[in-house]
Amino acid sequence: MSSSSSYNPPCAACKFLKRKCIQGCVFAPYFPPEDPQKFMNVHKIFGASNVTKLINDVLPHQRQDVVSSLAYEAAARVRDPVYGCVGVISSLQQQVDRLQKDLDAANAELIQHVCNGMPVLTSIQPVTPAGPYHYVNRTWNRQNGSNSHGNAGGNGSAGGSGGGWWWW
Repeated sequence: MSSSSSYNPPCAACKFLKRKCIQGCVFAPYFPPEDPQKFMNVHKIFGASNVTKLINDVLPHQRQDVVSSLAYEAAARVRDPVYGCVGVISSLQQQVDRLQKDLDAANAELIQHVCNGMPVLTSIQPVTPAGPYHYVNRTWNRQNGSNSHGNAGGNGSAGGSGGGWWWW
């Protein structure tokens, strides 16, 4: 008796659950027989029926992402049962913070080297002109009622008794 169909091994999920892997198995595209540990972790953490529900509740084009997320979270939970992915994220955040401090220190050292030993500011503050001036339309105007060109009395002076200060 010859069969025209070829043998397809059961997916990792069906093999683990000891059931026949039927055509259209919801697990088959995501849990290949070559990677049984992936399904074992997901099953241990989430359970097969919950995974089936999650896969069936999303659109077909989103299923691979769902399974990838479940597999990642399950693997993290197997490694760290208390914190799981949050432990990994926290560790990476601490590493980023440490590296940012190292980068800031290296930049400060570079600036100090470029400035030939001049003192380095630890925080940069915005520089504003001394006195009661406001920046408007590319001019610094005094608060004494000067117009947009900086001259108070309309005399067009750039200083003197009119009090009109303006810089272009």
